[in-house]
Amino acid sequence: MTEILFNICNTLMILVWGFILFAPNISFSKQLIAFPWVPIGISFFYTYFLIISGGISEADLTSILGITTLFQNATTESAAAGWLHYLAFDFWVGTWIIRHSQKHFIRHWMIILPLIFTFMLGPVGVLIYGVIYAAKTQFKKAK
Repeated sequence: MTEILFNICNTLMILVWGFILFAPNISFSKQLIAFPWVPIGISFFYTYFLIISGGISEADLTSILGITTLFQNATTESAAAGWLHYLAFDFWVGTWIIRHSQKHFIRHWMIILPLIFTFMLGPVGVLIYGVIYAAKTQFKKAK
């Protein structure tokens, strides 16, 4: 059951990222971008996997050794929860990037690379978007 639910979540995330990346102006994509339905949905599965894995009550999140031990001792369910954690937050950040770029009149083609990096490497995408936004802001001031 774990693998089936995980595969469903993972596949759906690839599909919704495809919509917001390549078809951001269709009605379905606009709904995905406007409200965090996807991260909320993934959060239910995250919570399910977290509960059936026994949670992280004994995890030491205050040291790198504690984090390393947490990952070394991961069960299939806790690994699924960890991955869904990334998927939910990366998607939420991706939709924030889109909303922020629209608010600041940054063309969608300019944020495709940051969105791909946000999907694949989270904070790297945010960094790239931050550079684009800063450059646009500085360029606008120079005019």
